[in-house]
Amino acid sequence: MSSPRLDKGLLTTPVQRPVPLRESVYEALLDLIVRRRLPPGQHLVENDLADWLGVSRQPVREALQRLSNEGWVDLRPGYGAFVHQASESEAEQLLAVRALLETESARLAAGNATAADVEQLRELRRAGVAALERGDFDAVLDSNADLHRLISELSGNQVLADLAAQVARRVSWYHALVVRDRGAESWEEHARIIEAIAEGDHECAARLMREHTDATRRVYLEHAGTDTAPESE
Repeated sequence: MSSPRLDKGLLTTPVQRPVPLRESVYEALLDLIVRRRLPPGQHLVENDLADWLGVSRQPVREALQRLSNEGWVDLRPGYGAFVHQASESEAEQLLAVRALLETESARLAAGNATAADVEQLRELRRAGVAALERGDFDAVLDSNADLHRLISELSGNQVLADLAAQVARRVSWYHALVVRDRGAESWEEHARIIEAIAEGDHECAARLMREHTDATRRVYLEHAGTDTAPESE
């Protein structure tokens, strides 16, 4: 059964120049995968992608190879490239690592954050709530990622922050599936985490972050069974 044709209306991040074309194509495709505009199992045809992005096939081929190397795309001999479909085991492993990193980040941030840092966290939360209220789920996803990234940076542990950054984009791919269902509850959890950090309560901040990441994991696993590309008619 053939896959549905790509819809040019999906493209929200135009290919940029003058950065290397292969880099622009890679970033454009990765953004669409992370935001699930190219869903798991979607067949990625080089000719279609090249036409869609207004480029030649070569940078598309290079981008798909890089995405395959990073686990975002599966290259199947004789069939082509497909957006990777994560197994339940993969989800459990990644989200467990995320929980460990971010729980420790929150614990350390509670001892390092200044009043200015806390206000920046609160501003990111306000931006996320405002985006949720207007139904801009891309902005919700971005605000969520920015808030978690700042908490990791406030840990004061550069190795920890770097490791958290390595998993952050892949975590956004999982969060994109549940952002609507987590909704206001997620941002209320963020508020409590921020206040624990503001009060310098290490253990409370760590506990709240662990509960927050566990809630996202549970909701994702509830939805994962329907996480597939649509079939063509």
